[in-house]
Amino acid sequence: MRNQKAIILLVFFMLLGIGFLAYYYYEYKQHPRRLPTYGNPGHHVLPFSFTNQDGKTITEKDVEGKIYVVEYFFSTCEGICPKMNENMTKVYQTFRGQADFAILSHTVDPETDTVEQLKSYSQRFEADAAQWHFLTGDKRALYDMAINSYLVTAVEDTTQKDILPDFIHSEKFVLVDKEKHIRGTYDGTNLKEVDKLIEDIKELKKEYE
Repeated sequence: MRNQKAIILLVFFMLLGIGFLAYYYYEYKQHPRRLPTYGNPGHHVLPFSFTNQDGKTITEKDVEGKIYVVEYFFSTCEGICPKMNENMTKVYQTFRGQADFAILSHTVDPETDTVEQLKSYSQRFEADAAQWHFLTGDKRALYDMAINSYLVTAVEDTTQKDILPDFIHSEKFVLVDKEKHIRGTYDGTNLKEVDKLIEDIKELKKEYE
């Protein structure tokens, strides 16, 4: 009799545990974790027009209805850029071929980073120009987008004497949702942060399911 009661209790708690896990899974699927929105209320990415590694003009229309990740770099950088783009490749490979995802990698040195230079650079990462855009264009427009749209902290290189000092780019990756709101910033040199970015993209996708 005692053994029978023990078995009944064991089965009861097993069923209770299964019920709890099922409920938790259902609630998680129905109500995914919502990422914060950055910037002042109503802040969103402004219209833009740059040129990618295939010589194609890329505007905000090309990322309409897409989640995308933004970074700033330059191809001749020997500091953090190689590490950043090596880590960005992990993001790219995770969502490669998914029509609702893109990457915009902006140069901070458009004088050097011509279309041809960016094409050569992009081939190191086997980047499909339909999904991972390496962008060049007007220097002022590139910098204005970084500061005013993507909220990337800009630090100017005061050793330069030209009218527009060089922008010492950030290590940040910026996550943008389909409504062009900023939903996260991540240290692109830190693999743990990059892994968090990947998980946050998955969570953000759930908001649109």
